[in-house]
Order: sequence, then structure tokens, then C-alpha cells
Amino acid sequence: MAQQEQLPGLQLTRAVTALPSADQARRGVISTLRKRLGFAKPLLEALFSIEARVAEAWVSGAHHRLFLAQWGIFPVPEFFDHKIGLYWMWKARRSPHGVERGVFSLLALAPGCKALELCCGDGFNAHFFYSIRVGSMLSVDFDPKAIAHARKHFRAENVTYEIADIRTQMPHGVFDNIVWDAAIEHFTEQEIAEIMGNIKTRLTPTGILSGFTIVERADGKKMLPHHEYEFKSKDDLARFFRPHFRNVKVFETIYPDRHNLYFWASDGVVPFMDEWKYATN
Repeated sequence: MAQQEQLPGLQLTRAVTALPSADQARRGVISTLRKRLGFAKPLLEALFSIEARVAEAWVSGAHHRLFLAQWGIFPVPEFFDHKIGLYWMWKARRSPHGVERGVFSLLALAPGCKALELCCGDGFNAHFFYSIRVGSMLSVDFDPKAIAHARKHFRAENVTYEIADIRTQMPHGVFDNIVWDAAIEHFTEQEIAEIMGNIKTRLTPTGILSGFTIVERADGKKMLPHHEYEFKSKDDLARFFRPHFRNVKVFETIYPDRHNLYFWASDGVVPFMDEWKYATN
């Protein structure tokens, strides 16, 4: 008798289970629409292609005008809005060094690492390159305007932006990775040496310091008025790391408008060493 009483409920359960889920129904509708709209594909592609080209031209022009306002009129800002690079400068100058910076430091970040970014500027790299890899990142800059910009435009759940002058307010704690990108040249030689000692004490035994800077121009003029010390060569940059780290890699990329230097420094393995687990030799 008990089995007979349970049978209708069992049948109802089976019937409900057999019904398609909301996701399955949605996928079915989308699949049907994709098939039925096939006749309109050429027209839609042409229409949206025109829209995309118009939008691209407008966005590029807008960011060019923003660049002229920010950097053509004094005083020039302490940080660069990297959306200008993304939407205008990359196309106008065909120079990929803005992307290089993010990628080369990303190579040094272990998945899920605890990271510190020094002199983070507008927060672009933290958001678009580092946040996908790190477990957490503390990004600091001495400029309140830069931090306000980063918090407004480049929020990520695992990135925290804070105001700090690393000459006197280096964040406490121990980190797996420290990124010092496009900022080491903003300090004097003595300040760089002192900051490097503080960086060393905040890295784990195998932690990696990574970043980017530039080589000084042949005419001796500084690339930006904010720069305190621009490096003369790879060796000139490496000399600041060698007293603190066993493994130091400095390499360069050269473009018509600039000569870039990238660095990895650690007592452990750095990218592209024989022991680097992400490569096959």
C-alpha cells in the first residue's frame, strides 16, 4: 500500500526531471535564432562594421584630445591615463610597449600569489593584467589623484588601492611578488638604493621583483620632468638589484620613440631560467 501511495509522487518527480531546465530552454531559443537569422548575417555584419569603425574613430579622437589637454598644457600630471594608450596612442604610434609592460610583469606572478604594486598610477595594469592572476594585490601610489582614478575606473575584487609614499610609507607585510613598473626612474639613486633594501625585506625567500623603466635619451634630455634618474644601460639598472638578489635579469626592447628596460630579480627562479616551471627546455 505504501508503494502505491508513493508511486504518483515518483511519477511526478520523473516528469519534472524530464522537463528541460531554464538554461536548456534558453540555449534552445538562442540556437533557433542563430539559425533563423542566417539570412540577415551579411546585412548585420555590414551595419555593425560601420558602427564599429565610427565608434573607433570617435573614441580614438576623444582620447587624443584628452592627451593633448593633459600633457600639452602645464602642469603635466603625475600619472598617465593608460586608456589613452589603449584607444589612441597604440594605433597612432604602432608601438606595443604599453602592453609589454603588463605582460612581462604578469609572467613573474604565480597564480594566487600575494602581490604588492608600487607606484601603481591609474590602476590600469593592476586591473587588466595582474588581477586575473593574483590572489590579492595591494597597489599604492603617493598621488591621491591617481588612487582616486584607480578606485573609480579600475576596481577589482582582489585589488586594493591605497595612498602611500614608498620613500617613507612602504607597506608592511611579506609578499610573493612586488611590481615596480614605470616608476623607479622617479627616484634619485640614493632613494632607489634605500627603497630596494625595503623591497628585499618584504619579499618571500623566492619572491620576485619585476618592472619596467627607460634608458635616457641620447641628447641627455629627460623623457618627463618628473624623472629623477634615467638609466644609461642594462648594467646601470642591474647594479641596483645585484647587491640584494642572486638572480637578476634585465632585458630591453627598442622603438623609435623610446628604449625600454625590463627587469626580474629574485633569490629564487625568475622567468625563462632553466628551472622555471612554466617553460620546457
